[in-house]
Amino acid sequence: MLKRVDIVGNPNVGVFILATDDLAIVPYTLLDEKAEIIKETLEVDVVKSSISGSSLIGSLAVANSNGIVVSPHVLDREIEQFEKLGLNVATLPGQYTAVGNIIAANDTGAIVSPFLDSEAIQVVEETLDVNVESTSMVGSDIIGSLITVTNKGFLISSRAVKSEINFAQEVFGVEGDIGTVGKGIPLVGACTISNSNGAIVAKDSTGPEMARVEEALGFLDDDF
Repeated sequence: MLKRVDIVGNPNVGVFILATDDLAIVPYTLLDEKAEIIKETLEVDVVKSSISGSSLIGSLAVANSNGIVVSPHVLDREIEQFEKLGLNVATLPGQYTAVGNIIAANDTGAIVSPFLDSEAIQVVEETLDVNVESTSMVGSDIIGSLITVTNKGFLISSRAVKSEINFAQEVFGVEGDIGTVGKGIPLVGACTISNSNGAIVAKDSTGPEMARVEEALGFLDDDF
């Protein structure tokens, strides 16, 4: 299912919410009616939580079906909650806290910012059980903000060139395409929540943007 809806009061839905094929982690402050929209659209269980005491869950963590990598400032009670959900939890070593902004991953691969060192890359590899590649894209290091990726496809910033699209396809093992959401916003990772079942994009997204999201994420063959 594909929806454009105001979830958090601004276009940056991916900054606040983290989704896998199994669950969505949302802020405690999210209204129940909004949580229900996420549940129905992505076909997941919705869990209210925080990371490092913050509601910026999508910025402070990255996850797939195998595990979750979180900010080094995560609280013990948050780790315990995630572990009770059956998640393999690890903190990203080093000084970088905005894990979700600098890493994009599905169940096959991950692309990380080049300033992550070998120790951090190893943590991502082992926790998410994926092959990890390190690079900048479209002249930027905020990989997680530039890409929204699932096990069916990916949407990358409209500024990406063909070689970058091909590189992402090799890493993630799925096809994808460039695009924008929210009337021209290229930070599609920050402004989209997606998994293999559906996606939620910024409310102001246009019809052509929605069509591109649907195609890039592999939903055209689904019965919506």
